[in-house]
Amino acid sequence: MGPALYNGQIRKLWLNDQGEFRDHLMRLDADTRRRRFGMIASDDFVGRYVETSFNLDTIIHGTFIDGTLRGVGELRILDDRKTEAEAAFCVEPEWQGGGIGTALMQHTLITARNRGIAKMYMTCLASNRSMQRLAAAHGASLEFEGGEVIGIVLPPDPSVFSVGREAVWDSEGWATAMFDLHRRYLGVNAVR
Repeated sequence: MGPALYNGQIRKLWLNDQGEFRDHLMRLDADTRRRRFGMIASDDFVGRYVETSFNLDTIIHGTFIDGTLRGVGELRILDDRKTEAEAAFCVEPEWQGGGIGTALMQHTLITARNRGIAKMYMTCLASNRSMQRLAAAHGASLEFEGGEVIGIVLPPDPSVFSVGREAVWDSEGWATAMFDLHRRYLGVNAVR
């Protein structure tokens, strides 16, 4: 089991985090990468995937531990009406089991809820029991199709509380992102 989540911070990823996102996916071992993408994914595939990930219909949350991205939750809008989306999660192996996936799921669900997503899909390999447990713990109905499992979550309508919660997370995340950007690009040694 990895360190407790209190050692990390979750925030939305922005375009300037593209390199961090790529580095995170490249650090995944072969099994974790296969579970994340549902197939064997080469480094070239991962590179192309990252290049297309920061479009207007994708929202990515990341968990940073000691300034390094260790887990992500992605929400991709699937339809023109923007009522259906797919969620995907991955946490680097040495950080699994410490609640990061659960925290990323909570952020992803609030994001889906606040955007009026009526149906959120989570697809994983039938052997990916941790993803199935995560989906079921958040009210997903699970459908088994061949070698895959599709979890379907029906987020509730947005509320003042859910919108406020996301706004607070975003303001804290923006401040942290600016701090990290300053530290990364200007070489400032600051203490968190």
